[in-house]
Amino acid sequence: LSSDLKIRKYLDKELKGCSVASIIIERNKKRTNVTINTSKPGIVIGKGGSDIEKHKKNIQKMTGETVYLSIVEVKAPDLSAALVAETIALQIQNRASFRAVQKRAIRNTMKAGAVGIKVAVSGRLGGAEMARTEGYTEGTVPLHTLRADIDYAHKEADTIYGKIGVKVWIYKGEILPAKNKKGGNKDVDSKENKI
Repeated sequence: LSSDLKIRKYLDKELKGCSVASIIIERNKKRTNVTINTSKPGIVIGKGGSDIEKHKKNIQKMTGETVYLSIVEVKAPDLSAALVAETIALQIQNRASFRAVQKRAIRNTMKAGAVGIKVAVSGRLGGAEMARTEGYTEGTVPLHTLRADIDYAHKEADTIYGKIGVKVWIYKGEILPAKNKKGGNKDVDSKENKI
């Protein structure tokens, strides 16, 4: 676990601004597989694969294990909460209007096919003396429904007034229960369970 945290911390620092959606670390006895999901694989890989080799060597030096790095391209970056939050945070850092940035992100995500999106920014918005939270929601975002497929991410934007937190929830639809062999749903309220 501690080496996983070291790997994540290193990759987060090195790949800042490379649109990394997620880092997946899988282990077996002989090797560690690190999968980086990104919308800009060319930037992560580097010229002729030089950057990826550098990262691989550094991670192997840190952990003392055999490491395999693989890069996977995210096909729909507007449906990834981490990438949407990173985009909003970068634009707020570059002094864009936080309201316009949020509305643009919501519009792009809904166009990409999301069922609903909720965005919240909090901190000294617009350089105000008192910190506050402002957010927008479009569509539905059922946070209490357990079978809802909701992608959540939190990022921070460093401004001259301090840090501004950005939270994004993207609802992609329901995860339906698996069918059993008889063809019916494995549901709690089925006739078999009521007997």
